[in-house]
Amino acid sequence: MTENGNTTTVISISWWRNQQVRAVIYQIIVLSLLLGAILLIFKNTMTNLEERGISSGFKFLSNEAGFGMSEALPIPMPHGTFLAFIFTFMAGLVVAFLLNRMQAARGKTIGDSTFLVLTVIFFLFVIPGSILYFMGDRIVSSTYTETSSYAMGLVTGLLNTLKVSFLGCVLATLLGLVIGISRLSTNWLVSHLAAAFIETIRNIPLLLQLFFWYHAVLMALPGVQDSIKLASVVILNNRGVYLPDPEGTASFGLFTVAIFLALVAIYFRVRHVNQIRDRTGEQLPVLMPSLAVLVGLPALVWIIFGSPFTLSYPVLGGFNFSGGLWLSPEFAAMLFGLVIYTSAFIAEIVRSGIEAISKGQREAAMSLGLRPGHTMRLVILPQAMRVIIPPLTSQYLNLTKNSSLGVAIAYPELVSVGGTILNQSGQAIEIIFITMCIYLTFSLLISMFMNWYNAKNKLVER
Repeated sequence: MTENGNTTTVISISWWRNQQVRAVIYQIIVLSLLLGAILLIFKNTMTNLEERGISSGFKFLSNEAGFGMSEALPIPMPHGTFLAFIFTFMAGLVVAFLLNRMQAARGKTIGDSTFLVLTVIFFLFVIPGSILYFMGDRIVSSTYTETSSYAMGLVTGLLNTLKVSFLGCVLATLLGLVIGISRLSTNWLVSHLAAAFIETIRNIPLLLQLFFWYHAVLMALPGVQDSIKLASVVILNNRGVYLPDPEGTASFGLFTVAIFLALVAIYFRVRHVNQIRDRTGEQLPVLMPSLAVLVGLPALVWIIFGSPFTLSYPVLGGFNFSGGLWLSPEFAAMLFGLVIYTSAFIAEIVRSGIEAISKGQREAAMSLGLRPGHTMRLVILPQAMRVIIPPLTSQYLNLTKNSSLGVAIAYPELVSVGGTILNQSGQAIEIIFITMCIYLTFSLLISMFMNWYNAKNKLVER
């Protein structure tokens, strides 16, 4: 459009010369080609399956599995109290999300209001927890056996994957944090031992490490009769690791409530201390009062109502131990391998994140009289987390996907169980599709959570 005096001239552009129109057309063409390719592949696949007499669909999941599994967790059945617990927990998540959006629209957070914090705690923890406390004995669960269905086998493999992945992420983070900080220690021996650990573990393939822990360590232990006993508590033999198993008593519920209330009190204490620090610069003590509440309140319940649990120790009876907590050689080797391998990478991430912070930050904290522990906790780590979180997300994803290597040491995780079902049923496409969807869901959920945490800790720019 051009203007000449009082005359306005509109210059029209042909649609095939309009850049925005062409961009939309190109996207439509590419999407059409992609959908056509998918339909072609699907049609060819179905045709080939029909020619070979292979049935398709997911009806086979209801067939009897017929194979055993070395370890299987109880699976809650989707009815009754369990559905009520899931419904109330999901409702609590919705309430927390809506309140968070409402506060974000006002430029605030849920933590700015004590009432909103208590509301979230009530809907997200108190109501679901009350259902479990008062009606937990009504939850019906089923454990996988040889007569169970293929679907039950896949769910059991999924739970085994979740178990080793969750514990692996937690333990690898703690170990990696310790080793990463030790790598920067001024003590020559500590820093060089940490460096040797990192360089050695990172350069040995994970599969080889799993073979080492399984065949060279756990399976090389003595038999049951010659078991190694550590402080008469931990028992090691070639059938696994045996630990004392805590079993809840009548006061266990009250003990759990006391711990929960102590954590809530600690949250408000930290929130109060942070507000005073931001307003006046005064740093009130946090660690010792928090430990006093966390230990004192449950201890008070213990003294008044008795011990909340008793320890069941493994006892040798016949050809094996009974009682206690048993970790199979496959699970122990899988957990040790994943934790040690991933912790070496996390240690380097922690080290690089800390070193990314300017030395002037440490010097400024020291000039203000902060002790080294306070400097690391209040100044260095909060800033380093903004550098650490993105690569840490990748390590969590890698650990979760690396759990599929359990098939090499007979750990019954998702890929191992899926492979067994594939060999028996011949439903390759369906099994691979289910496995891909589950791992994709794992990756998306981990990424979403870590991205949310990363956004929460990012620098606020004006």
